[in-house]
Order: sequence, then C-alpha cells, then structure tokens
Amino acid sequence: MRKGKKRVITGFGIVLLVLLPLVFFFYLSFHTVVVQGVSMMPTFKPNQRLLVSDAYWLIGPIREKDIVVVREKEIPNGYFIKRVYRTGGEEVDYANYPKGYSIRQATFKVPEGTVFLLGDNRPQSEDSRSFGPVELSRIIGKVVVRP
Repeated sequence: MRKGKKRVITGFGIVLLVLLPLVFFFYLSFHTVVVQGVSMMPTFKPNQRLLVSDAYWLIGPIREKDIVVVREKEIPNGYFIKRVYRTGGEEVDYANYPKGYSIRQATFKVPEGTVFLLGDNRPQSEDSRSFGPVELSRIIGKVVVRP
C-alpha cells in the first residue's frame, strides 16, 4: 500500500513540475487591456477586453496587419491600440502620409526600427498620420485573442 501512495505522490509531483512553470510563464507573458475610444471600430468596441502577449516574439515578429498595444509617450501607464500598416523600410501610400509631409518630398518610407500604425476607424483615429511612426521599443504587446 505504501508503494501505491509513493507513485501517486511522484506522479502528482511531476504534474506540478510541468504545470507550475507553464502557469508562471503565462501569468507573466499575457494580460488583458480594455479598448478605450472608437478608433479601432468595427474590429473592437469601446470597453472590450483583449488578451495581449508581452512575449509576442513567440507568435512571430511584428508585421503588417498585427494589432499592437503601444505605450503612450506623454501619459504614464497609458496605452493605445492600433493596427500595423507598414514596418521599417516600407513605403506608405500618399493617402496615409503623416501630417505635414509633402508629396513633393518623394515617397514616405518608414524608418527602420519603427512601425506605421493606423486605426481601423480611419476618420476617428489619431494614429501615425498625425504623430508619425512609432518606435518598436514602445510596443507593449500583440493582441492575440478577444476574450
């Protein structure tokens, strides 16, 4: 009877050894954010919760059409949610040029190490058209699921 108890405890111990690091990893790598405003409608509605991965490198690099959460420059703990339109080295079409950029200045190319972000609700979105490309270092995470 004692051997049976040892096997159960050992089996339970192995399960704990496998599960605890996974739970710890997911706890540190994923969190939720709340959509603020209408700039991402109709994709996301105000007050909708989104699951975001800090370890987005596991899912893949930042690329066009990804939805990212970006740290605000001016507001501590502030963030905004936008869609990646272009990545470093890519050209932005004239209709989406940043504010103040003239067509006479040739094409607008997104600088390396930055991304050009747009809201899905273009008329209601303050995005890279108004504040320019965003440094990759300001990206908090990538939206992975809509819970």
